[in-house]
Amino acid sequence: MKSFLQKIGIVLLVLTLSTACEKEFIDRAPVYSIDSENYFNSEDDYNNALIAAYDILQSTYVNVLLGEIASDNTLCGGESATDVVGFQQIDDMIHTPVNSNLRDVWNWMFAGVNRASYILEFQDKTDFPGKAQILAEARFLRAYYHFELVKWFGPIPLKGDERFAIGDETRIPRAPVSEVYAAIEEDLLFAVENLAAAAPQTGRVTKGAAQALLGKAYLYQDKFAEAATVLQEVINSGIYELEPDYSVIFEPQGENGVGSVFEVQYSDAEGAGFGCLQCSEGNVAVGFNGIRNYVGPEFDSGFSFNVPVQEAYDAFEPGDSRRDNAILNINAWAEETGATFGTGYEHTGFFNRKYLPRKGDSNIGDQNLTNPNNYRAIRYADVLLMAAEALNRGNIDDELAREYLNRVRRRAFGDMDHEISASGGALTDFILAERRLELVGEGHRFFDLVRTGRAAEAIEGFQEGKHELFPVPFEEIQFSNGNWVQNPGY
Repeated sequence: MKSFLQKIGIVLLVLTLSTACEKEFIDRAPVYSIDSENYFNSEDDYNNALIAAYDILQSTYVNVLLGEIASDNTLCGGESATDVVGFQQIDDMIHTPVNSNLRDVWNWMFAGVNRASYILEFQDKTDFPGKAQILAEARFLRAYYHFELVKWFGPIPLKGDERFAIGDETRIPRAPVSEVYAAIEEDLLFAVENLAAAAPQTGRVTKGAAQALLGKAYLYQDKFAEAATVLQEVINSGIYELEPDYSVIFEPQGENGVGSVFEVQYSDAEGAGFGCLQCSEGNVAVGFNGIRNYVGPEFDSGFSFNVPVQEAYDAFEPGDSRRDNAILNINAWAEETGATFGTGYEHTGFFNRKYLPRKGDSNIGDQNLTNPNNYRAIRYADVLLMAAEALNRGNIDDELAREYLNRVRRRAFGDMDHEISASGGALTDFILAERRLELVGEGHRFFDLVRTGRAAEAIEGFQEGKHELFPVPFEEIQFSNGNWVQNPGY
C-alpha cells in the first residue's frame, strides 16, 4: 500500500511540475517573432520590402506584349488559333471579362500597388538616414502600377497608404479616372522632390524617371502645358541623350545606356516554369516573341507570338536605320545567314527584333521564360516625342516641337535631309507617326491610338465606346458583390 501511495505521489509531482513548466512555456514572451504587422524595424527591412515592390515590375512583360498585340503593329501569332486564347481574343478585339491574361494584368499590377503601399503604411515606424529616398521610390513604383491599371481598366479602387484587404472589394468603390491620375500625380511629385538625379544602384529610379512618368501621365490627360514643362526639365537636365547608334539600344551592351530613363531589369539567374510565369526573373515576353524552330546565328528560338505586320514594316521610309533593327525580316535574314526556321499561326515573315531571345544566356529553367533582355520602359526618344506632342497639341511652341521631333529623325537617318517642317495638325500627324516608328515593339502603340482618338480607324474590330478600356476580370466583379460595375460594352 505504501509503495502504491509513493508511486501516486511521484506521478502527481511529475504532473504538477509538467503543468508548471507548460504554463511557464505558454506564458513566456517569444524570443523572436515577426509578421507583416511587426516588421519595418530597421533600414534593412525597408530595403527588403522595396526590393519586393521592384520585383513585380518583371511581370509587366505581359503588359508590353499585349500592348502590341492589341494594336495595329502586330498579329498574335503563336502555334495555332487556340494557342493562348486570351492573346488571340485581344488581337481580334473579341475579348471578354473571362480572360486569364487580362486577369494577370489586374492581379499583378495590384500586387505591385500593395507591395509599395505596404512600405508607405509603415513609413513612420522607424527613422534612419536616407529613408526619404526609399519612400520616394515606393511612391514612384505605386504610381507606375496605378498608371498601368488606369490605362488598361479605367476606374480602379484606391486605398491611399494602406494595403488592400479581403472585403475591401465590397466596400471601396472604383475611383474615377480623374482621382486615379490625381493620386499618380501626387506620388510622382513627391518622388521628383526626393529622388536624386543618379540612382544609388543600376535599375533603381531617378528624379528623371519620375519626371518622365509624370509627363506621360499629364499627356494621357491632355494636360499639355504641365506635360511640356516637366518633360523639358528632363531634356534640359543634360543627363540623357540619344544613343548615337540605334542598332545598339536593344542589344545586351545597350542596356541602361545613355538614352535609358527607366529600365526594367531582367536576368537569367533564376529559372521559372509555366506554372508561375510571374516568378521568372527573365523577360517572358522575349521567348514568346522568338522565332519558331529557329536554327542559326545570333538568336534563340521561341513561340512566334506578336509578329509584326507588313504594313508596320512598310511604314518606315527608305533610309530609316530603325526598320531592320526593330523588325527582323526572317526571309532576308535566312537568305543572308543560312538560318532555318518554322512558321507558326498568322506567320507574316517578320519578328520583333528588339525583344528576340539572344544567344549566350544561361537558359536556366525553361529557356523561353528566363531571357535576360531588359525592358526599356522609358527611353529618351520617348521623352523627346512626348515633349514635341505636348508643345504642338497644346499650341505652345511648334518650332521647339519640330526640333525635338527632328532630333529623333536625325538619329534615324544619319542626316538632316529628312527634317519635318510642318505645323499645327499636320505636325501632330508627323509626331504620332514618328512615335509608331521609334517605339514599335515596345508596347505603347495601342494606348497612343486610344488616347488620341485614332484607334477605331487603325485597329480592325475596335468598337468606339467599348475597346478604349479592357474589362475588369469577371471574378473581381463577382467578388465585389455589386459594388463595382463592369466597363461599358462588356
